[in-house]
Amino acid sequence: MKKLTTALLAGALLVSASACAAPAKLSTEATCERIKIVASDSSANMGKTGMTILANRLRPIVAGASDELKPAVQAIIEFTDESAKESPDAEKLADLQDDYQKAGATFTELCQ
Repeated sequence: MKKLTTALLAGALLVSASACAAPAKLSTEATCERIKIVASDSSANMGKTGMTILANRLRPIVAGASDELKPAVQAIIEFTDESAKESPDAEKLADLQDDYQKAGATFTELCQ
């Protein structure tokens, strides 16, 4: 009985771990909808704190984002992370700004 219980518990843990490890790949439309929901939250527009909130809400989306939008979501996260720092590196922020603007253009193109 003890071996059966251990085997069942181990099997359940493997199944639950594999479910968490492989996020489902989203379509471009589904990715757009999730990004729109995150971006529409007013707390994501309040200075450095808002940038942190925005980045943290986008992180789970990037794992399953469509191939077309994954680089754009990652660029937004990198830009918001740098912008939210106490002392952002101006040179790095300028480099990230270009990618951030391209990500906005990609989002506008694919999600309208």
